[in-house]
Amino acid sequence: MPYNLFSQRNKPGDKIWACLLHLSFNMWEEYISPHRPFRGYRPDLELSESLWNDAIAKMADEGMNMVVIDLGDAVKYESHPEIAVNNAWTTTRLRSELEKLRKMGLEPIPKLNFSAGHDTWLGEYSRMVSTEKYYSVCRELIEEVVDIFDKPRFFHLGYDEETASHQSHYNYVVVRQNDCWWNDFYFFIEEVQKNGSRPWIWSDYMWHHPDLFFKKMPKSVLQSNWYYGETFDITDTYVKAYLDLEAHGYDQIPTGSFHDKNEKSIGNTVQFCEKHVEDSRLLGFLQSFWKPTIEEHRERILKGIELAGNSKAWFEWL
Repeated sequence: MPYNLFSQRNKPGDKIWACLLHLSFNMWEEYISPHRPFRGYRPDLELSESLWNDAIAKMADEGMNMVVIDLGDAVKYESHPEIAVNNAWTTTRLRSELEKLRKMGLEPIPKLNFSAGHDTWLGEYSRMVSTEKYYSVCRELIEEVVDIFDKPRFFHLGYDEETASHQSHYNYVVVRQNDCWWNDFYFFIEEVQKNGSRPWIWSDYMWHHPDLFFKKMPKSVLQSNWYYGETFDITDTYVKAYLDLEAHGYDQIPTGSFHDKNEKSIGNTVQFCEKHVEDSRLLGFLQSFWKPTIEEHRERILKGIELAGNSKAWFEWL
């Protein structure tokens, strides 16, 4: 829509406009379903550096100001080099890349998904969940990543889709429930906070356990409810979640995507949440693609960034 059709209004200039970009895509256990063949563990780094560079340049051109980087096992951490895939980035290489992003006006934010359904990147430690060894490894990784990112404003912990149904195509299934889920969750947020960053998670636990979620979820944890459809019906659990988070006073970064035939996802997310979430609690928006950063998905990733840029323009000129 042409910008001159919008009536300009003053809007806070500090909103987050972020995209999620993957260094690692090893979030899924061995995947035996043909529905999503790109899932499952891959022992080598699968990354098109040309696409990576073009994507971050596109983000800067579109006025994005943050990139959330899914690190996983794509980095050879000094504390635990054993989890790295072949040809993983060194920490020196990662630090150099972070400095480049900052010079482009993009705030880099780390993401390590500690959901037991998305932690294949942890290697053997993904099969030690809730043990002392697991806590030790995760603590050391968080500490190192916070240091590499120079104490980032946020640290995305993932923590989504830890259910049996989401792992129905796995050969190895791990699901924490009840106090076990919460005890581990509190461990992670404490580790992030004591290192000087703010924990950030996907909010879908709320969909299935709303009463428990609002009783036990600290307000200090930044929430990203995600809904990837294009029709926003407030009777839909996934849409209503934005309203419920607002009613309970949580800070939000609503999340759309362009991983399917859903071009309107991010735009409609922005329009809906601009209307229904109080401005001080609406920290910004996140666009996702849910594809590995390889040439096969070049067109989709760059188009998704463009859609996010269009949504930013609508928001700022509304």
